[in-house]
Order: sequence, then C-alpha cells, then structure tokens
Amino acid sequence: MNFDLSVEQKVWKKTVHDFVAKVVKPKAHEVDETSEFNWEAVRKGGPLGLMGLSIPEAYGGSNVDMISSAIAMEELGWGCGSTALAFTAHNGLGTAPIALYGSEELKTKWLPLMAEGKNKLGALALTEPGAGSDIQGGVVTKAEKQGDEWVINGAKMWCTNAGIAEYIITLVRTDPKGGSKSLSMILVPTDSQGLNIGPAEKKMGLHGSPTHAVNYDNVHVPLGNLVGPEGRGLQQTLATLDAGRISIGAISIGLAQSALEAAVDYARQRKAFGQPIAEFQAIQFKLSNMAMEIELARTMLYKAAWLKDEGRPYNKEAAMAKLFATEMAERACYDAIQIHGGFGYSSLYHVERMYRDARLMTIGEGTSEIQRLVIARHVLASE
Repeated sequence: MNFDLSVEQKVWKKTVHDFVAKVVKPKAHEVDETSEFNWEAVRKGGPLGLMGLSIPEAYGGSNVDMISSAIAMEELGWGCGSTALAFTAHNGLGTAPIALYGSEELKTKWLPLMAEGKNKLGALALTEPGAGSDIQGGVVTKAEKQGDEWVINGAKMWCTNAGIAEYIITLVRTDPKGGSKSLSMILVPTDSQGLNIGPAEKKMGLHGSPTHAVNYDNVHVPLGNLVGPEGRGLQQTLATLDAGRISIGAISIGLAQSALEAAVDYARQRKAFGQPIAEFQAIQFKLSNMAMEIELARTMLYKAAWLKDEGRPYNKEAAMAKLFATEMAERACYDAIQIHGGFGYSSLYHVERMYRDARLMTIGEGTSEIQRLVIARHVLASE
C-alpha cells in the first residue's frame, strides 16, 4: 500500500490548486458575507472536470479515482468551505447515484448536462423532519405508482443545493410494509409541479452553500425516473454515504490546512514583548499539533480512498477518516483563532469563517457519534 501520488495525480493536484487559488479562495469572504453561491467556480470548473468527478467519460465526465476526488475536495476546502460543500454535494450525492445505478435513459439525459459546468447542479434529499440518522425506519416520504407515474408526498430537510439544482434525487418509501427493501431513489426535477423548495436556511457557517427544506405535494414524475432497482434505496444510500464521508473528510483537511497557513503567517508578523509570537513555545506547540494532525488525517483519508479504488471494503476506514479529519479541523480552526487573539474573532480575518464552516463537518454525512457506532461494529465483529 503506497500513498505516493502518481504523476497524473500530482498534475491534477496542482491544476485544481491553481484554479482554487484564482477563482475560489479570493471570493470566499464575499460568498460568506453575501450568502451568494459562487457560480463562476461552476462555469470554470466544468471544463477542468470538477463538475463530473463521478461521471464516466462517455457522458462527458472526468470519472477520476477516489484519491483524485479527495485531492480536489481538499483543495476546494482550502479555498472556500461553502463552494467545496456544494461541489461535493453535486458530485458525490447528486450525480454519483445516477452514474452508478441509473438507467441508460437517465444517464444520457442528465449526466452530460451536469458535467458541463453551465450553472447546472444536482442534489440528494435524505433527511426528514423526523428522520436523520435513522434512515431505514424514519423515512416517511412516500412514492406510489399511478399508471406510468410515481406520485410523491412528504417532506425533506437540510437538502444541500436544492435551491440551485436541476433535480433532487429523493429517497422515498415505495413499500409501506417497511424493511430493508422498502426504500427507493427517484429523480425529481426541481420544476416539477407540487415541489416546493423553502428559503435557504440561516446557518452558523457555510453561508454560500444553500440548504433548504423541500416539500412534495402530489409530485408526479415518470416511472423511468427511478434510480436503480425499486427497493434498493437503502443500500444505495449507505454506499453513497460511505464515499461521501471521504469527501467531507477531505474538505475538512483543506479547511484545517488553510487555517494553519493563516496562523503561521500571523504568528510570523504579530509581535509581542519585542518579538514575533512565532518565537514563543506556546504558539509553536499549537502550530506543530495542527501540522501533525493534518498529516495524520490526510494519510488516513488516502488509505480509505485507496481501498475504494482497489474495490476493497472501506466502510470502517471511511468512518475513521471522516471522524478524525472533521474533529481535527475543528481543533485546528479553534487554535488558529486562538493564535490570532482578538483579531481571530473578527470577520476581517478568515480564520473566523473557517471555524464556522468546519463546525458542520462533524454533523453532515453522519455525525461523529454515528461514525463511532460504525467503527465499533467493525471492532466488535472482528475475531
């Protein structure tokens, strides 16, 4: 198992880094202040392959390996947490299920459009007012067959990209009897009659990544909009979340890396008691811990991504990587603010935004508590 990046991956990393440094990072503060999504990043990121990370080349995507996808998400997180989250929701949640499970008709119709980068995004709706971590038992949004259509009724919450998406892949209950084969994924275009997308939620951070409640009031879509076999929605969702945990971990590492760089720059410039505060051991210890934990998180994340690329089980490793990276990012951003002192608490310095953005990462794609449950099941099942 060798995590030395290939030549192609190194070129990809530099390409994405340069793009983020030019198009994403300079607008991060504005995105946070105005809550406006960075559409320029979509338009310019499409030709680079950033909008089609999970889409096969036959449908216009870049279809990169998981390590390369993680590299892209880390670089985007380094530039702007909001933009990174919207990108990963589009790639990992909005397009990957179609690429992996969708019919040829769905792939042909939607994937080329999603990969182009022409203000087109996808979304996935899982969480409901009464169902977060308990997907199997808690989902009550239902879809019933009427002639050649599905009729959907219910409500979803915390749907990233809903207000800026062309469609929302929706997890619904298609068998009222329940059980592991009672859920299915159905693609719902956002211009469907009866679909109501609420206003963007007011959140602690990630202001430029819109999150919405979605209501379905007798929404009619063709039977062909079923994504994957009927009754396989739970299994497809769990597989999607496993990969998504790698992406959220990568964004977290990017946020932490950016916070470390900001803290180092400030520590070198800020003087106290006649010398730069970087000369004080208390500051050096914080910086060294940040650097060490970032490196450990990245190594663990690459391992999980490598296992996925090899076609090997990676559920436990993805949970470990996500858990460590997200909690590490929060610590790193906290210490970056502490190093900045009072200035760190001001929105004039970017570490304040990074801390707020990092806070969601221990919640989205499964909370830290859920990650620990996943890990524990593997530990207890081992001989």
